[in-house]
Amino acid sequence: MAVKAKGVKIKHPEDIYDVVKSWARRKQENFLAVTLNGKHEVIKVNHVTKGLVNRTITHPRESFFPVIKDYATSVVFVHNHPSGDPEPSQEDKELTKRLCIAGKILGFNVLDHIIIAKDGLFSLRREGFFQERFSLAEEEEFFSYLVAERK
Repeated sequence: MAVKAKGVKIKHPEDIYDVVKSWARRKQENFLAVTLNGKHEVIKVNHVTKGLVNRTITHPRESFFPVIKDYATSVVFVHNHPSGDPEPSQEDKELTKRLCIAGKILGFNVLDHIIIAKDGLFSLRREGFFQERFSLAEEEEFFSYLVAERK
């Protein structure tokens, strides 16, 4: 984490991009959890996972560990697309949904999931892929996912 990141106030996805832009041109996908305090100031940029050139495996268990460890109240998840195109894949959209449900259950505010790349950024919240409320069926699907992961 760059020292200058700590205490930066986050109001827009571009504020996050300024903090994590050094990750945008990496040759492998990396998943980050930017933890925030109650004033939406950066506590820390946490590296969660490192993947391949076109994917990284991320699970809510690992994704929320730094949020808990940092005593954060909210989080912005970020990952890079080495291809240079920040458009989300279907897997990115599904991951966002799982992270939002997990955040709701754990009591954390997931502010955004941002994809960064050399050609810019894509905010899943800004582009309408975020849900604030989930149906019982969606939450049950999430728990089924967690149970299947344990087998």
